[in-house]
Amino acid sequence: CSDRTYGAPRVHRWLCKQGFVVGHNRVARIMAVNGWEGETGRRKVRTTIIDRGATAAEDRVKRDFNPTAPDSVWCGDITYLRTGQGWLYMATVIDLFSRRVIGWSVADHMRTELVANALEMAVATRGGHVTAGVVFHSDRGSQYTSAGFGELCDRHGVVQSMGATGVCWDNAAAESFFGTLKREHANRRRWATRADARRDLMRWIEGWYNQRRLHSSINYNSPVDHEAMFNRRGNGIAA
Repeated sequence: CSDRTYGAPRVHRWLCKQGFVVGHNRVARIMAVNGWEGETGRRKVRTTIIDRGATAAEDRVKRDFNPTAPDSVWCGDITYLRTGQGWLYMATVIDLFSRRVIGWSVADHMRTELVANALEMAVATRGGHVTAGVVFHSDRGSQYTSAGFGELCDRHGVVQSMGATGVCWDNAAAESFFGTLKREHANRRRWATRADARRDLMRWIEGWYNQRRLHSSINYNSPVDHEAMFNRRGNGIAA
């Protein structure tokens, strides 16, 4: 159900969603007997470059990564991925309510343009406009503290928030996505070119992660399903 990336808890919840009546312990035993286990992570390397002369926004999130509605709090970060042509840098925008990747961008550089393109995609995903005052949380990397990115946020009515320098827990949700991406997909791939990587990442994010991957933080729903359930409740339709 997940190209052998799920551990026992997610396999159990996936089976339940398919209508099977089975206990978690039985799933864990069967997986152990057959030598099946979920993917584990590798050592993470930071990509944050601090501009000591820039002014950072205050931390408006304070590690509360569970808003009660979509488009309340977004978060973003940057990582890098290996290809046959060299490093490919990736920026994301994630809606913390549903864990949906609503914006992402890849390039052969880490300039402000990289994170700006991800934010523009997020706005487009939400229909070209967003709820005024939506919070965008990030680390204090120079791309996010740049004047250009700040102006872009102002133009779209997005309020910036930044965690403390060097404290990974202050942007844990954004970093968690990259851990999942690398553990469950990127580390299992060999991309010849950056273009190959981009096409493959688009399929994985839009076709698998957003649409089908089960997330423990949202009651083992997929991001798209979690948003749909919220919208049905808002319209008075039983989930």
